[in-house]
Amino acid sequence: MDDFRFMNMQIWIDGVEVSDMLFDAADLADQKRYFKFAEQLRSAAMSITNNIAEGSGSFSDKEFGNFLNVSRRSVYECANILYPFNRRKIIDETILKKLLARLVVLSKMITNFRRTLLRVKKV
Repeated sequence: MDDFRFMNMQIWIDGVEVSDMLFDAADLADQKRYFKFAEQLRSAAMSITNNIAEGSGSFSDKEFGNFLNVSRRSVYECANILYPFNRRKIIDETILKKLLARLVVLSKMITNFRRTLLRVKKV
């Protein structure tokens, strides 16, 4: 069976790894009965990789770039959600810092891939 294009992309592979970590944080929120917070984090985490996958099926680089933009924005959404998770003691400071560090790297990877894809020079 042939793989889909996205399955060989490092940004998707890393996105899956980060999403697993975010799902672990969401599971901790479930344990404290913050079900809506948990679901919001899971949804945002899935959006990261879903948009990379969906965009990879585009017929144009410009269209793929738009999906990458949505994926990157979902990274930011996840980062934002983690702050109330930490403030509400769902995750501790160590987990927060680890997740934020991974999200920063993933955001940069998505940005750099998008720039390469669209051949846009850094301003």
